[in-house]
Amino acid sequence: MSMTRSVQYGLLLLLMSMIQSVAADVKLKPHVLASQSEGNYKAIVDETRGKLKGAGFEVIGEYSPYKGTTIIVVTNEELKKNAAASRHGGFGAVQRVSISQVKKQVQIAFTNPVYMANVYRMKGDLSAVRQKLEKTLGKVKDFGAEEGLTAEDLREYHYKIFMEYFDEPYELASFTSHDEAVKAVEKGLAAGRGGVSRVYRLDIPGKDEVVFGVGMTRGCSGDEYIMSRIDFADIKSATHLPYEIMASGKDVVALHARFRIAQSFPDLSMMGSNSFMSIMCAPGEIEEALTAVVKGEKKKEEDF
Repeated sequence: MSMTRSVQYGLLLLLMSMIQSVAADVKLKPHVLASQSEGNYKAIVDETRGKLKGAGFEVIGEYSPYKGTTIIVVTNEELKKNAAASRHGGFGAVQRVSISQVKKQVQIAFTNPVYMANVYRMKGDLSAVRQKLEKTLGKVKDFGAEEGLTAEDLREYHYKIFMEYFDEPYELASFTSHDEAVKAVEKGLAAGRGGVSRVYRLDIPGKDEVVFGVGMTRGCSGDEYIMSRIDFADIKSATHLPYEIMASGKDVVALHARFRIAQSFPDLSMMGSNSFMSIMCAPGEIEEALTAVVKGEKKKEEDF
C-alpha cells in the first residue's frame, strides 16, 4: 500500500528538520591541513601557486612574513560576489594558503572558507569554495580548535566576556569621500608607516569597499613577534596572516586584534606560556600601527 501524500509530506519535513539539526551541530575549525610531505620548499611553493591558478583562483598577493613560511592570497568570483552581498564582506573576500617548512616536512594549509563565512557573518557559507580548495590542494584534516565551533556560535563569536565581536572593529580614520579613504591607505602603506606594508589590494565589486592585506614588522605588532609566541603547535596556523585594513565608504577600519587573533586561535589559553598573555601588548600596538598608516588619531586600547 502506497503512502498518502500527507504522510509523504510529513516524512519529508521530518527529514529536512533532521538534516538542518545535524548541520547546525557541525563543529567548524579555522584551518585545513591540505598536505604534509618532504620535498623542495621553493618547488612546493611554485607548484602550489600553479595549482591555485590552474583551478581558476586569482592570486592577488604573496609574502613571506618570516623564514620558512609563504602565504599566498587568492580570491575568485564567488568570494567577491559573497563579499559584495555582506556587510564588511571584504574581510571574507579572500582565502589564504600557507606553505610552512617544519623541520623536514613542508605543510600546506588553507583557511576554512565555511568557518570564515560564519565568523565574518557573510550571506553565503562558501562551501563550494572549500570543496574547490580541497580538490585543488588536498585535505588531511581540519585543525586550529580541538572541539570546533558551530556556525551559530561563530556568528556571535568573541573570545571572552567584554571582548570585541566582529562588528566592533578599530575605527582608524574617516574622510570626506571613499576615494580619499582609499588614497590615504595606499599612501600610508607605500610609505611603510607604522612598519606596515601592502601585501594585496582587492576592490569589492559593486560597493565602495576596498580591502588591503598588510604585513607588519614593528615591535609587538609584528607578524613574526606574534606568531613566534602563539603558533607553537606542530601543525602551523600561518593562514592567520596577513592582517587586513579596509576602506569601507568614507571610513577606514580593521578588525579588533582581540577578535581577529582569537578567531584564528580560539583554543589559546588566556594565561601562561604561549598564551594571549604572551602577546598582551599586541592589541594596542596593532591599532597604533594601523592608525599610523592613515595618520588617524591614536587611542589607547586595553591589552588582553
